[in-house]
Amino acid sequence: MALISHFDEKRRDRYTIHDEIDATYFAFERDGRSLLQIDTFGRRTRQNPGRQSQTIQLDRESALALYKILQETFAFK
Repeated sequence: MALISHFDEKRRDRYTIHDEIDATYFAFERDGRSLLQIDTFGRRTRQNPGRQSQTIQLDRESALALYKILQETFAFK
């Protein structure tokens, strides 16, 4: 599990599209901070399908940073 503190842009020479997976999210408050947690689950073809694979958390600052990245990437207004 990880609370993202910031995002750094990285460039690659080659990009690939990954397999689709399921994810859940929930928002909660801890110590006066609002947090968003996203849990991802392994591919259905995996040995243990449906098992939680990764967890990330965003606080207000990292959520705002991601929001700005999404705005720029997808031309959200």
